[in-house]
Amino acid sequence: MKIISPLYEQYKKEIAHALKKELQIKNILQVPRIEKICVNIGMGSYLQRLNSKDFSFVEENVRLITGQKPIIRYSKMSVSNFKLREGQPIGASVTLRGQAAYNFIDKLIHVVYPRVRDFRGIPRNIFDTKGNCSIGFSDHTVFPEAVTPEDSRRIHGLQVTIVTSADNSEHAGMLLEKMKFPFRKKLSSQKKTE
Repeated sequence: MKIISPLYEQYKKEIAHALKKELQIKNILQVPRIEKICVNIGMGSYLQRLNSKDFSFVEENVRLITGQKPIIRYSKMSVSNFKLREGQPIGASVTLRGQAAYNFIDKLIHVVYPRVRDFRGIPRNIFDTKGNCSIGFSDHTVFPEAVTPEDSRRIHGLQVTIVTSADNSEHAGMLLEKMKFPFRKKLSSQKKTE
């Protein structure tokens, strides 16, 4: 049985039609939408900090946070300056699509960002030219499902990339704004100093 995301339902019923009107798009299928979300964790410095080869803690956290088993990425060559050997695990990644992607965005907006310390909003310059945005978290414990370690050295960060079907950063920003993404407020007018 499929669990339908409330954010996806809102997108289909309200957000898509509002964006179609604002962007003056003729076909509803051309309206920007979320295509996928990539969650990535680099493990190179994490494993060096612990002086260990055990990455099961990171793998378990990614599985708990995303609800999917991560793919472990291994290095393809040795680089002595980075203390990197060929075949060494360097990262874990998960790709979320469909309902899982919308559920993850809903969790980011309503659960994760309120738990971030000293959060003042997301800057508006996080988009690339193709309408994708990347967000970094330096502490994985802002996700409520993640395991909080006793050893502070075991805390790791993660990167979330939201891939949209938008052609440019402005349209992608409008899509996320309609989804109530916590962007920083625009300064409406500067007060003139006399």
